[in-house]
Amino acid sequence: MASHRKSRTPGTRVAGIRTPALATAALTSVALLSQTADAAPGDDRPSLEEVEKKVGDLYRQAESATEKYNAAKEKTTKQRKRVDTLLDDVAQRTQKLNEARAELGSYAAAQYRTGAGMPDTATFLLAETPQDVFDQRQVLDRMTGRQKAAVDDYVTQQTETMKKRQEATESLRTLTETQGDLKTAKATVQKKLADARELLSKLTAEEKARLAAIEKRKQEEAARKAEELARQQAAQEQAREEAAQQSGGTSESSGSGSTGSADTPPTDSSYAAKAEKALAFARAQIGKPYVWGATGPGSYDCSGLTQAAWKAAGVSLPRTTYDQVNAGTTVPVSQAQPGDLVFFYDDVTHVGIYIGNGMMIHAPKPGTYVREESIYYDGDSAIHSIVRPA
Repeated sequence: MASHRKSRTPGTRVAGIRTPALATAALTSVALLSQTADAAPGDDRPSLEEVEKKVGDLYRQAESATEKYNAAKEKTTKQRKRVDTLLDDVAQRTQKLNEARAELGSYAAAQYRTGAGMPDTATFLLAETPQDVFDQRQVLDRMTGRQKAAVDDYVTQQTETMKKRQEATESLRTLTETQGDLKTAKATVQKKLADARELLSKLTAEEKARLAAIEKRKQEEAARKAEELARQQAAQEQAREEAAQQSGGTSESSGSGSTGSADTPPTDSSYAAKAEKALAFARAQIGKPYVWGATGPGSYDCSGLTQAAWKAAGVSLPRTTYDQVNAGTTVPVSQAQPGDLVFFYDDVTHVGIYIGNGMMIHAPKPGTYVREESIYYDGDSAIHSIVRPA
């Protein structure tokens, strides 16, 4: 996923856990830095600006690969269950086929003992496919009712067993493909993270300090924009209340019953109640580490956190950001309500849960912890959309 921004000053604690301030700032910084003093003339080392941009790109790529990993893992899990179910079915049908074959064989043996020549039922046992059986219809005319029933059962069991074996074979092939996708995505994530760590390891203490200072200024700007959004939302709420009073009606607060607007769905009390539960869960996770591919309870990635939070409210969200973005109704940023999902970047590779006043709770990326942060932590343009879960 994309690079992320640190919202606290160096050395602060989040829920009792000390955040790696300089490392986090270095990893999450994506602003353009001054070229002065970045590299000495003739030095082959990349400039601080180049390192910063490259690290940011690597972390964006890593989070994108993480969501692909999440999707492949989910698909692999479902496909493995399907394969197991089919193999169990094949085993059961094979048992029934053997039982039908044994019954048919008993009739063949009886005919042989009575000296009837080539047993009629034996011809069916020699048949390799259901078609071979049906090609011998004239034999059926010489059979008793019980023999015919045994043949019918044998043919049915043989046909169904072959069908299920074919389905199992195809499912196993699909499972192999999804496992390959899972392995590829995992390798991509690990490679991007390793490359980012290598670049950061070459930074001097002075360079890390400069990145931390720039990061602090960016977070201050993000906080200012969050406050501006909070004022805008408060003004909208006040305008709705005044309009309701003038019309002789009443208006509940936006978090628990706003009527919304023509462009957005109403935020009714039922949604507000569910959102409150989701936010309570998310707040309880603050301070837990980001781990790519994790869904809790000890660690999370971004979509794992939002999925778990809304699950606590009784709402089932898909696993990945790509699917979660379609699991509700899109609303304008200015009308975001607590509980709404905030998605970032054109490729929709990051998500947080809105808590109001321009702030969210999210799991930023490796090396960081679940925390509260401005939705503008990476600038206005980073916000892709706001989605109100169905």
